[in-house]
Amino acid sequence: MCEHHHHETNNKKELTIIIASAAVLTAAIFTQLTGAGRLIIFYVAYIIAGGEILWKAIKNILRGEIFDENFLMGIATLGAMAIGEYPEAVMVMILYRIGEYFQELAIKKSRKSITDLMDIRPDHANVEKDNEIITKSPDKVKINEIIIVKAGEKIPLDGEVIEGKAIIDTSALTGESIPREVTPGSTVLSGCINTNGLIKVRVTKEFTDSTASKILELVEHASSKKAKAENFITKFAHYYTPAVVFGALLLATIPPLLTGVEFNIWIERALTFLVISCPCALVISVPLSFFAGIGCASKFGILIKGSSYLELLSRPDSIVFDKTGTLTKGNFKVVKINPEPEITQDELLELTAKAEDFSNHPIAISIKNAYGKEINPSEITDIIEEAGNGVSAYVNGMKILAGNANLMEKYNINFKQSNENGTIIYTAKNNKFIGSIVISDEIKPESKDAVKELKKLVNNIVMLTGDSAKTARYVADELGIEKYYSGLLPADKVAKVEEIIQTKEKNKNVIFTGDGINDAPVLARADIGIAMGGLGSDAAIEASDVVIMDDKPTKIPTAVNIAQKTMYIVRQNIIFAIGVKVLFLILGAFGHMTMWGAVFADVGVTLLAVLNSLRTLKSPHT
Repeated sequence: MCEHHHHETNNKKELTIIIASAAVLTAAIFTQLTGAGRLIIFYVAYIIAGGEILWKAIKNILRGEIFDENFLMGIATLGAMAIGEYPEAVMVMILYRIGEYFQELAIKKSRKSITDLMDIRPDHANVEKDNEIITKSPDKVKINEIIIVKAGEKIPLDGEVIEGKAIIDTSALTGESIPREVTPGSTVLSGCINTNGLIKVRVTKEFTDSTASKILELVEHASSKKAKAENFITKFAHYYTPAVVFGALLLATIPPLLTGVEFNIWIERALTFLVISCPCALVISVPLSFFAGIGCASKFGILIKGSSYLELLSRPDSIVFDKTGTLTKGNFKVVKINPEPEITQDELLELTAKAEDFSNHPIAISIKNAYGKEINPSEITDIIEEAGNGVSAYVNGMKILAGNANLMEKYNINFKQSNENGTIIYTAKNNKFIGSIVISDEIKPESKDAVKELKKLVNNIVMLTGDSAKTARYVADELGIEKYYSGLLPADKVAKVEEIIQTKEKNKNVIFTGDGINDAPVLARADIGIAMGGLGSDAAIEASDVVIMDDKPTKIPTAVNIAQKTMYIVRQNIIFAIGVKVLFLILGAFGHMTMWGAVFADVGVTLLAVLNSLRTLKSPHT
């Protein structure tokens, strides 16, 4: 809030300064006072409008930063006063202030679009203790405490609903307008709003690890990753300002010495030249364009961690998808149970579920869910996890093997290979094959559209998966993806992404998208890592450069479109600002431009560039 308040007061202050100095200037021009009295009024107007700018220039000089826009404004206006152009000097400062005021308004507008989305910082948590409700600050609440969230309140911490039903508005996190219903057992994320009903939530993460605080951290640090275009401005100013000041000195001294024309005319031209040279439009509009682009993406529930990633996103070469959880829902379900004749479906499912009891792998969880009964852990002994292949365990003294075809082959089990689509878990009891279970993962309904849109934007779409070749082929064919690699372990995925990076087009980038449970190394290795619904996994949020808050793959082409539009506007602003500057500098040097005109030129170009930057806030399709 204080940030917002600070901008409010800053804006009011600018406006007051503009009105006060303009009023005093008008008085100075129209009063009958002559001589010293009139000069004093001009000086007062000048100090009101420009005092702060001069003070900034002095402070920067003491810090060793001599050549900045405050210095240019100071030199130009003090020089104008020195040659008796008082109204011009004051007017230059006032017009500069007007430009600053509009810039502040523009920044406020784009900042508001980010803070609207980011208005997710919870204010308090109602903690239930011994049937009493205590209001605490969210950062004082511990894991496993029970909090109560009433209708209309923000959910302060991540947790699991243990009682009650409610409709949750997740739009602040996901950009998704459709509310979501939660019931006991549902996971809820901090920053969402409870629209009706009362729910009790068991806290699963402390405030510092909660979704809201992670996202706020991301947004606060977004500006620290500067893009090349922004660095370009710093470099540009470094060489440009001294060159302009030196140019103005030459302009003030050489023509009068060569032609004998009085110094006054050329000094005024040199000062006009200095006022025109101020590169405000560039300095203001380029960072603003990036800021607005990040703001626009955030409206769609796409968090881009910095302007440099926005720039990289605008030049995609290839996009690499991790299949499970990104293109598919990642919620495995048992779709078929094929027992051998000597055993029933229920027995096959029971033995497989018990063997998988200790595992948290999505496939094991889906088998246990399908079994749906309480498992007594004391029935299971000698558990051996067969890396990447399955498990071996004793269930009530019977040796059970449950896993893929490799596991059966390893133990020389004579099994029936299944050709059904999905992940097949084969089970053997006491080294004899007893049947197979088919588990399938649904393709997300948006995946097909996402692939179609991305084909227009990138050269190359690749899918990687740890699943079997058969499942991979099925998903790839369904979605229209030509290149896919199956049976990969996390380390193989990194190697594949490395390979793709080696063959990419120069100056273009490889994007990797994963759901982040085990994709952190790949997300970190790609030029751009996009974590899908990476809220589930802290490692993914840390490792990725872009986070898509709801799991929709269609947000990836949207992100690329926003990035391309932002970069297009940044380039327009750079070309426009430098082009107009050069033209006016030439006119100024030859005396075809007054100091008033110079400032109008500067403020005008800045305003146009700022307004152009704000186009970035609009959706890329408009």
